[in-house]
Amino acid sequence: MSPGENLDNVDRGRRRFDLAIIGGGIVGLATAHAITRDRPGTSVVIIEKESDLAAHQTGRNSGVIHSGIYYKPGSLKAQMCKQGRDSMVDFCRTHDIAHELCGKLIVATKESELPGLQKLYDRGVENGLDVSMIDPGQAHEIEPHVACVKAVLVPSTGIADYVAVARTYARLALQQGAELRLGTQVTKITAPATSGGVTRIETNRGDIEATWLVNCAGLHSDRMAKAAGADPTAKIVPFRGEYYELTPGRRHLVNTLIYPVPNPDFPFLGVHLTKMIDGSVHAGPNAVLALAREGYHKTDVNLSDLKEVLAYSGFHKLARKYWADGAKEVLRSLSKRQFVRSLQELVPEITAEDVVPSEAGIRAQALLADGALVDDFLIDDQPGATHVLNAPSPAATASLEIGQEIAARVATQLSAALAG
Repeated sequence: MSPGENLDNVDRGRRRFDLAIIGGGIVGLATAHAITRDRPGTSVVIIEKESDLAAHQTGRNSGVIHSGIYYKPGSLKAQMCKQGRDSMVDFCRTHDIAHELCGKLIVATKESELPGLQKLYDRGVENGLDVSMIDPGQAHEIEPHVACVKAVLVPSTGIADYVAVARTYARLALQQGAELRLGTQVTKITAPATSGGVTRIETNRGDIEATWLVNCAGLHSDRMAKAAGADPTAKIVPFRGEYYELTPGRRHLVNTLIYPVPNPDFPFLGVHLTKMIDGSVHAGPNAVLALAREGYHKTDVNLSDLKEVLAYSGFHKLARKYWADGAKEVLRSLSKRQFVRSLQELVPEITAEDVVPSEAGIRAQALLADGALVDDFLIDDQPGATHVLNAPSPAATASLEIGQEIAARVATQLSAALAG
């Protein structure tokens, strides 16, 4: 199945299901695949407000199969990412999905970055990864145009076509009897009054009832949780990641993936260079507050979304803590020259003429009231529902593991509910 092939609505007239999944991104579809594979006969419906699948974070990410080097040992991200890298590669091989294990260099471009690079290397070792500390000569054998004083080589990093992955999850779930409602907007959720009751989901295309609800709504996951009667501890704050890409004649400057040593005081990885599965090379992203939850362009403004963020105490605390770094990100957003200077720290030969704007993405980042960004996957079980409240990168890499984890929880809850 090609990435551009449309999946039609599968609506057999059924309105009552064992499981309803809100969200047709890679996590929701992985969950549908896992539950229909592991629990045959479970009636499942996938509800997606867009006219096609993978329209938001899944279809707009960098396509990286992450290794897990950045994540705190013992965290869900560290565990699921390492396992997910292997299972994602196997899945792509099995289903003939475009992917490549091209490796990644994390480079220190100045002496002051060496302690941070060493910490990343140590974390990679602690997380059980095959990593190497290499000198500039060794780095230039991999990336002849890179600037560095030292680098960490992560050979297990790769790239994949995640839209094709997501659509394959959907196809497999549909083959097992799942149903799909595209162009279906959830307008209201009525949670069961007691355990074992039925959740009613009102949509623009009719009502749906389900014994269990899984909320994989990404940018709107906190709102869906609240609508279902939960009290999420974090609010989604949208950060737009803006990209440029190298012109075709300059793609030879990057062979794999080139990342900087991240600023330990800033919760994003910094501008990097990524070879994409189609052969293009993307540069970015920066990270700026989006003025709408689906604000993919600088001019996209949703006053309701913006007011919600600006009224949130957690955002005020976050802004006070990171205002200087945030200002640099905004400057990079407004000035191509500043963006290119960041790229030149990694590959000095890149010029402003070598890059053109590319499609932006939005990171759905959960933010706590104390101003702390939720730095791990957050999956919350409530009566009648499981809510995925934080699943940014590396969720695509770990999607099979996340889907399997949710499916296991759902199977337990459904067994209890149906038995009751």
